[in-house]
Amino acid sequence: MQTPATDRLQVPAGGALADAAAVTRCQLCGSERRTRKFAEPPFEVVTCSDCGLVYVTPRLLGQALLDIYDAGYWKSDNPKLRGYSDYAREAQLYLKTFGKRMALVARHVPARARVLDVGCAAGYFLRVMRDHGHDVHGVEVSPAIAKEAVAALGADRVHTGTLEEAIAAKGHQPQSFDLVTLWDVIEHVPDPQTVLRQLHKLVKPGGRLLLETQNVASRWARLLGPRWHHYKHHEHLYHFTPATITRLLGDCGFRTLEIGAGYAGKYVSFGFLAERAGRLGRLPGLLAKPLGLLGFCNLYVNPRDEIIVVAAPADLPAGPPAAKAQGT
Repeated sequence: MQTPATDRLQVPAGGALADAAAVTRCQLCGSERRTRKFAEPPFEVVTCSDCGLVYVTPRLLGQALLDIYDAGYWKSDNPKLRGYSDYAREAQLYLKTFGKRMALVARHVPARARVLDVGCAAGYFLRVMRDHGHDVHGVEVSPAIAKEAVAALGADRVHTGTLEEAIAAKGHQPQSFDLVTLWDVIEHVPDPQTVLRQLHKLVKPGGRLLLETQNVASRWARLLGPRWHHYKHHEHLYHFTPATITRLLGDCGFRTLEIGAGYAGKYVSFGFLAERAGRLGRLPGLLAKPLGLLGFCNLYVNPRDEIIVVAAPADLPAGPPAAKAQGT
């Protein structure tokens, strides 16, 4: 696919000037035709007029983009705009969430599977998979959070850096993984085709790719418009729909087997709900503020504005037939 044409400029990031570029061409189909959904200067969220991909312009470049994921990202003083209020503090909720998702994952992996999680953060998914007897490996570009994964899983299991660097450093061989995963990662990646094609080479015949991302075509996203909490312009570069993520995967050699929102919910604290309500406006934020006093009381929430995709390499044997598709 086309690499986006850009014009370099300077935009504020985290209160300081950072190198950025205006995106002039769709990453998915190469078209320069688009319509504007809304603007929050200096950013615009636009929809490709030809393929429907929603993307953000301008975009941070190179090291400026990587610098988003510093320690302040994982413990953010403004999580409505960037990162998480306290990612590591909610470890038990992430572990609980991935434990629930094992009902889906287990349908697609053999016993003692070899697993690679790209963008593994603190390694919560890998910890759950390890506890189920799997051989786990992770990649994380942010040193600030990768150290948590290394501490839990070992430096031999987690590479801090890019996927390309990990393949070289760890000696990962073609067709050596039963499962590769990207949980809430693909929307952060400037060139998702490169990452997906690298992963395509790593998946065994009969293996699977599991990917989670936000669904900009969901009812919740349409209802909230610019207030939708996944519009974080420094970090969320793309906003996919089932159609555009399926096309992206197809362009990179994968065929989609399942796609839906059935397992895309999360266990969240009442404090998290209070913080997210603040994005809806001042009044909802004030009304929800008492929830923050309940600390780590939690519940399972699924607004169905995220999707999980199960895919397989299109040019390799698919293995057993996929189970019944998830609800959308």
